[in-house]
Amino acid sequence: MNKVVLVGRLTRDPDLRTTDGGVSSCRFSVAVNRQFKNKSTGEYEADFISCVAWRNTAEFITRYFSKGQMIVVEGTLRTGSYTDKTHPDVTHYTTDVYVDNAEFAGSKQESGGGGSTYQTPAQSYAQAAPATAQRPAQEQLSYGSASEFEELLSDGDVPF
Repeated sequence: MNKVVLVGRLTRDPDLRTTDGGVSSCRFSVAVNRQFKNKSTGEYEADFISCVAWRNTAEFITRYFSKGQMIVVEGTLRTGSYTDKTHPDVTHYTTDVYVDNAEFAGSKQESGGGGSTYQTPAQSYAQAAPATAQRPAQEQLSYGSASEFEELLSDGDVPF
């Protein structure tokens, strides 16, 4: 089984590109702290892991994440190699996480979400999805308001 889950901070802004065929991709790296301290310095070290995302996942990451933000990525580990253009006898080896899913980590404030600009996942999807993929008006989600709920127990009526 090839499964990778990383929790860390982006080391730079994601770099969105589009192939000649119109497929979106982005590259970024995640700094993941190690679980132990370096004996000589007494500080935690980090690994810098290269990640690649494609299509909607790439667009999502580019749109909502920037350098320094916490991110959770889930994907698969892939290795590759290529020959150096300037030195044909030199082969470079690569290791990347191909991201299948990305999620926010940390607080709203760390993620750049403010009180009035925060959107629910359903709102984000509806805004990012093409018009043909949106739900008909009668199926739109409604969350209601807190005033519609009746208080069942007061602090004095708790049964334990």
